[in-house]
Amino acid sequence: MDGVKVSLACALLLFAVSSIASAAIVEHTFNVQNLTMSRLCKRQVITVVNGSLPGPTVRVREGDSLIIHVINNSPHNITIHWHGLFHKLTVWADGPSMITQCPIQPGHRYAYRFDITDQEGTLWWHAHSSFLRATVYGALIIRPRSGHSYPFPKPHKEVPILFGEWWNTDVVALEEAAIATGIPPNNSDAYTINGLPGNMYPCSKDRMFNLDVVKGKLYLLRIINAAMNIPLFFKIANHKMTVVAADAVYTNPYVTDVITIAPGQTVDALLYADQSIGSSYYMAAHPYASAPIVPFPNTTTRGVIHYINGASKARKTKRVLMPTLPSFFDTPTAHKFYSNLTSLVGGPHWVPVPRHVDEEMLVTIGLGLEACSDNTTCPKFSASMNNHSFVLPKKLSILEAVYNGVEGVFTPDFPNQPPVKFDYTDPNITQTNPGLLFVQKTTSAKILKFNTTVDLVFQNHALIAAENHPMHLHGFNFHVLAQGFGNYEPNRDRSKYNLVDPQFRNTLAVPVGGWAVTRFTADNPGVWIMHCHIDVHLPFGLGMVFVVENGPTKSTSLPPPPADLPKC
Repeated sequence: MDGVKVSLACALLLFAVSSIASAAIVEHTFNVQNLTMSRLCKRQVITVVNGSLPGPTVRVREGDSLIIHVINNSPHNITIHWHGLFHKLTVWADGPSMITQCPIQPGHRYAYRFDITDQEGTLWWHAHSSFLRATVYGALIIRPRSGHSYPFPKPHKEVPILFGEWWNTDVVALEEAAIATGIPPNNSDAYTINGLPGNMYPCSKDRMFNLDVVKGKLYLLRIINAAMNIPLFFKIANHKMTVVAADAVYTNPYVTDVITIAPGQTVDALLYADQSIGSSYYMAAHPYASAPIVPFPNTTTRGVIHYINGASKARKTKRVLMPTLPSFFDTPTAHKFYSNLTSLVGGPHWVPVPRHVDEEMLVTIGLGLEACSDNTTCPKFSASMNNHSFVLPKKLSILEAVYNGVEGVFTPDFPNQPPVKFDYTDPNITQTNPGLLFVQKTTSAKILKFNTTVDLVFQNHALIAAENHPMHLHGFNFHVLAQGFGNYEPNRDRSKYNLVDPQFRNTLAVPVGGWAVTRFTADNPGVWIMHCHIDVHLPFGLGMVFVVENGPTKSTSLPPPPADLPKC
């Protein structure tokens, strides 16, 4: 018996040593600077990282530690957010401006330091200050720890596919004008795949993403919607894809010929190259416009897949086949994709649904109006959650205020329910009750005790225009238990909950004119913003913050701030 104990102890020690040995410290420098780039027949000054659009791809393994030195050589304040990372006990590195830090000012620098634990798959990074996210973004790819494998066949090659939007103007000035007038900014001039618009736009024949594939090989497409405001439909002519992960969480394999992906979301999809050598096929993306009355850029970006001879790599393209994309307004196709993904039970880092619930919240989301008394344009568009339209603090980040006990920076009064209950999806409700349109400007937070499990129901409203809202929660994933259209009715809709293998993700596309039920456990102390990832909405107030209190031990409590944390 003693020999068994010694053998077991040795095995555990060997496992611990091998786990430590497999981890690495990965270090990068991000030089943020302005660059003049030619797109759409025009030269435009943009802000980028390390001189490229998109910025550099960061590749790590689960268990690694990451250090990113950000040097701000641009004329703008900047922060970087690591979209989808949990940041357990490293909330100071999360990155949203005035939530967890003051911005890095021009001529200054800051090092983001955090560990990659219990996550694998495709995430991404982006600016989280002003409209700079339009050009300051890149992929963050987390592979399994050394000695571990994917829960699907090993691909021949992994290919990042980043969708973006391009403006023929200064995006920072665009946002400033929108905030000043209360009018949404102009729509973008093009969509892009890996920074390139494709040949359906002017002066873009040679600015198109090309992917060479070999017949019979398997490719892993790491798809990221880094577009600012638009959900997208994505197809590849004559091909189907098998979705194997969403938001860096493994899914049951889902075979589809179309992917719908909202801003902020990621999808990992396997592509089997089963066509003939010498053939070529367009990959294409265009908008899913959930609110037809809202103007949107109705253009298409595309790239090309070329089947090459593996030895010569010569392209012999005669004809390129174009996929038939869904209608811009095809909500049934979008909802089918969004609602058919399920988690891979028992897969790496799988998290079962908590069964005990401590708090229940119903949060209405959508656009309203801001009543104003000065001489500016009135009324202004404003967005809100439970009629609270979020305003960023100006002198101190909320996290610093929480850590140092500074009062007056935020109010701990975000409500669990909307102040008035009404028929949320009736577009004519304001004709009889116009007061519903006007929102309250606040910097409000919801306080959660450590380890609280929350049922959070998102309810879209149609006071101005019902639309699909991609809601992103920092610091956590939430289980998506159910979603549907119309008003959420708990007595009716609780029977629809998937408590076995629901999606577990950080960004959820709440159905247009509908609702979604999510559940998460607040086991990560700190300040975490939840907001719509349509960037035109966040400056107008579609956000709020959770303040998660410390746990009972040092290992479950907020650590002190880094010495080089930027000052306001």
